[in-house]
Amino acid sequence: MSSFYHDLAADAGTPYWLYDEAVLQRRLSNIAWLTEGPGLQPRFAMKACPATRVLAAMRSHGLWIDAVSGNEVLRARHAGFAGGNDPPQILFTSDAWRDNALAVIQQERILPNLGSPGMVEMLRQAGYRGPIALRVNPGFGHGHVNTCDTGGPSAKHGIWHEDLPAVAGAAAAAGLRVVMLHAHIGSGPQPAELLHNWQCLAAAFETLLPLFPDATAVNLGGGLPFNYRAAEGREAWLPDLRDLLVQIAGRLARAAGQAGLRVEIEPGRYLMAPVGTLVTRVLDVKRTRGDARGPGVTFVMVDAGFNDLLRPALYGAHHALQVLRGEADEPVTGEVAPVVVAGPLCEAGDVFTREANGLLAPRLLPCPQPGDLLLIHDVGAYGYAMSSTYNSFGPAPQFWRTSGGEVQMMSRRGTLADLLRLETG
Repeated sequence: MSSFYHDLAADAGTPYWLYDEAVLQRRLSNIAWLTEGPGLQPRFAMKACPATRVLAAMRSHGLWIDAVSGNEVLRARHAGFAGGNDPPQILFTSDAWRDNALAVIQQERILPNLGSPGMVEMLRQAGYRGPIALRVNPGFGHGHVNTCDTGGPSAKHGIWHEDLPAVAGAAAAAGLRVVMLHAHIGSGPQPAELLHNWQCLAAAFETLLPLFPDATAVNLGGGLPFNYRAAEGREAWLPDLRDLLVQIAGRLARAAGQAGLRVEIEPGRYLMAPVGTLVTRVLDVKRTRGDARGPGVTFVMVDAGFNDLLRPALYGAHHALQVLRGEADEPVTGEVAPVVVAGPLCEAGDVFTREANGLLAPRLLPCPQPGDLLLIHDVGAYGYAMSSTYNSFGPAPQFWRTSGGEVQMMSRRGTLADLLRLETG
């Protein structure tokens, strides 16, 4: 029997992150097929997983980058993506600039994607006179929870569609050419919802494109569906999405009056979610007793917390769980019972099995025992990238398993010295 997970735990400790190159390669192949042909281009929103090894894989498969900070732009440059805006391998999308943002735009000559009308004046004052993109809030959108809703009246992202004529005029007065329109109106909707959203977005862009005669590209955003509750690889909807994408590209090219219009998509969590696993160790199993406030609960205490994986605490996100016992990495089977998986942080919210409404959601698992490993699956997107040093825990190490089975360290475990290094007194 294999002892891969336990061997790595013995060497590196727990928790640790593991990324599977073979899974990523399959996903990248699907995206290459989806965007095959002239004028179609995928972008990776690197905020999901900005590790250099991951960015290098994206670059080798022809994906471009959507960055959301000056430092993300510089990390993309470090990973080998070209600067400049012709073509714009790196798009800098933001609703508000901070830190080194304006300096990086100037120095790296990358394409800024403006999410707020006032950014036009900020660029003018900074002396920038290059091309720009505009992120549009078309008035509709979708999110798997409200905090992921990226379009519509409650969304902070983008320029409200009715304000675009005024922004177009301000950009022209400032000497800024609008070369791309961008929108992202969904965060992992169901396939039928994504198809509907893209149809609506295409109609909106057909109306808007005549306002921007210099536009050479339209970005439809994403993200492509990923079902955290189903087995990896159920993608029967991809051919329908491919057909729609080709159809939309033709419609938008006609609306823009140019056959060479580039149409971009952002695959989102579809690419990285199934690539990553968080491996944590069971430390204890304890129980509460029921009273007038509710039933008792069995808590499985593990050494990973929301400082490592925030999504369940933040969104009530669901991640598949698997228990491994013994040095042979044997999956625990047999009778299951409802358990709540919780971490070591001094926070009541440090729970991995919780609904979006905040209530506990016990999961049926073969009862774990102290010493078992618990695998938290599908955490490659917005896992390590959203981790923190809360409670002064250092970041867990990241490992890369190559397609040939070799394991390589991507980042080491953080130490107290790392945390104190930023302090000045």
